[in-house]
Amino acid sequence: MGDVVTTPKIECDVVVLGLGPGGEHVATALAKAGLRVVGVDERLVGGECPYYGCVPTKMMVHAANRLREGRLIEGVAGTADVRASWTPVADRIRAQATDGWNDQVAVDRLRAAGATFARGRGRITAPREVTVTAPDGAGTTYVAARGIVLNTGTSPAVPPVPGLAGTPYWTNRDVVRITELPRSLVVLGGGAVGCEFAQVFAAFGVEVTLVEATDRLLPAEEPEVSDVVRRALVADGITVLTGTRADRVSADGDGFCIDVDGWTVTAERLLVATGRRNNLADLGLEHLGLDPAARVLDPDERMRVADGAWAIGDVTGKGAFTHVSIYQAELVVRDLTEVGSADTAWADYRGLSRVTFTSPEVGSVGLTEQTARTWGLAVRTATGDLGSRGWIAEDAGVVKLVADVERGILVGGTVAGSMGGEVLALIVTAIQARIPIATLAEMHFAYPTFHRALQPLLRELHLPARI
Repeated sequence: MGDVVTTPKIECDVVVLGLGPGGEHVATALAKAGLRVVGVDERLVGGECPYYGCVPTKMMVHAANRLREGRLIEGVAGTADVRASWTPVADRIRAQATDGWNDQVAVDRLRAAGATFARGRGRITAPREVTVTAPDGAGTTYVAARGIVLNTGTSPAVPPVPGLAGTPYWTNRDVVRITELPRSLVVLGGGAVGCEFAQVFAAFGVEVTLVEATDRLLPAEEPEVSDVVRRALVADGITVLTGTRADRVSADGDGFCIDVDGWTVTAERLLVATGRRNNLADLGLEHLGLDPAARVLDPDERMRVADGAWAIGDVTGKGAFTHVSIYQAELVVRDLTEVGSADTAWADYRGLSRVTFTSPEVGSVGLTEQTARTWGLAVRTATGDLGSRGWIAEDAGVVKLVADVERGILVGGTVAGSMGGEVLALIVTAIQARIPIATLAEMHFAYPTFHRALQPLLRELHLPARI
């Protein structure tokens, strides 16, 4: 008989399965608190954000904005000869953001905190037990006395368009690595990622066509914002096709052909930006008493999804944002260390904000008008112009506030314009703290600033507060 291969078992306190921003934060904080922590990831420690998401893409956005500003000098401050070059962008991403897509610094940081790092595919094989298969095929099982934290994140979602799977299309993970620009590009998907990339490449002289299946761009945002962003993209020379689906994709040595609603769009390259899918398949969720086919995990206010199991980040469905993952990570650390005041609030998402880094920038928080009405709230809205002061900035802009009439407070808000994400801060505070609109309307708003555009809208919404 052949030798029986046994998987070694190692005891610990907590296994963190997935080391994106939230998972890395949990592992580091718990290790520093004295717990025996094992962090597991088969990809790069730090996750999507530092290597393929937030950091490198915002370097691209920053570079595109500098080109845009240079082209606005004429007639305002003199003349400028603006010549785009992708080389400094690619070099900066490789050297400053990603270390050449090497996570050794992050691994060292994790170990310095006192955690153990296990590189490989982790799978739950029993309650409080994770088996890790290393790249060389060796297996190790970690038995966690306290439990498991799930932070497995997402991967690019690719639509089942006939012909697409056999082509060399790009996702966000490919785009951030490019060193040379294509002559032309089709972007499938008009959400935040698709709009940001479309505008970046257009700023560098690429011929861009953006295809969105729904009837407007940024479908998760207010319709007024979608209109503003569409006009901005068209002004940048981007061909925008909404209410349009890709029927078939083919590729050859000359590029891509995308059949859309009876006609064909051609381009040298194709970027698929049609959303993300949670990495929950074949994770062993059944060993926690959870549905193994679940597409999202629904945690309680302490981020618990089962006895001895917590979930944070994208898989919770609360928003695929680094700041959400870190927020949830801090809740898990509190729960596992029992550090903090007994009356400190647990998970609360009413002031959850997000920013899309197009130009104009879009910041949103809370409920849209449609969602608020769906929830049955007595809704009143006010909409105004943010970008009328051309002597401050060139971007057009819009502000929309959503109020709960019965309580006299804001429940949602959107700002599209220069520094839209920064202007959003006051609305976030108002929603999170339930500040009466009557109070907000009588505050001082410095002139001439963008946030002053909120005052007339708040006065329009002025209602007796009943909280």
